[in-house]
Amino acid sequence: MNHNASPSAPARRARRAVLPSLAVLGVAGALFLLRGPLMMSAPRCMAGRWHGCYDTFNGVVLMTLVTLPLAVAAAWVLARVRIARGRPAGCGTSTGTGGSSAWRLSLAEVGMVHGTVPFLWLTMMPGAAPGSAPARVSLVPLRDLVTMGPLGIVGNLLVFAPLGFFAPIRFPALASLPRILALGAGCSALVESAQYVLWLDRVSSVDDVLVNAAGAVLAGLASRRWWRTPPRTSAHTPATSAAA
Repeated sequence: MNHNASPSAPARRARRAVLPSLAVLGVAGALFLLRGPLMMSAPRCMAGRWHGCYDTFNGVVLMTLVTLPLAVAAAWVLARVRIARGRPAGCGTSTGTGGSSAWRLSLAEVGMVHGTVPFLWLTMMPGAAPGSAPARVSLVPLRDLVTMGPLGIVGNLLVFAPLGFFAPIRFPALASLPRILALGAGCSALVESAQYVLWLDRVSSVDDVLVNAAGAVLAGLASRRWWRTPPRTSAHTPATSAAA
């Protein structure tokens, strides 16, 4: 009996179903915990009112969940287009890559956008006195970390987590932890700079950059098994081909 044989097709399908099942359970649990605050914003959001919906945390989270089926539909359309063309862009092969690569790339593209834009919207919401309160900057590392609290730290970890999770899946050039760290830190620095320049009555803090970048790296570690690194060519390939 060969114990080194590859797992059977049912076993592979079962493993592939674990992550979606966990994701569904996680979303369901989050909805259960947030059902009260979300329902408070539901009437205003359903009526299309800006105030009380799109300018509140609860309203943005609610609309993110409401548009989730649209995001899934967009990923399905992109995957079908790729499969029809026979070449999922960015996977490093010409043809015959199959539907799995098309789905992986399409979900990564939609996940980056749908997962990151709501958090960016929340971070760019103005404070109590935008335009009149002086712009504030905190450049001392770890000074603001103790005042964030658990919810603040978790929120900052999640800002660029979708980008860190999906970007190395979609772009092989980003499939390394230092590059994900640089991506998260660079994007966070741009957000903090925008908060300062636009006078949003928010504190532009270096601790936000550090925690945002850490969240991107942790999410990248979670998606590491799905990364697609660019193919490596051997230095002896030209000589071998010439000899042949």
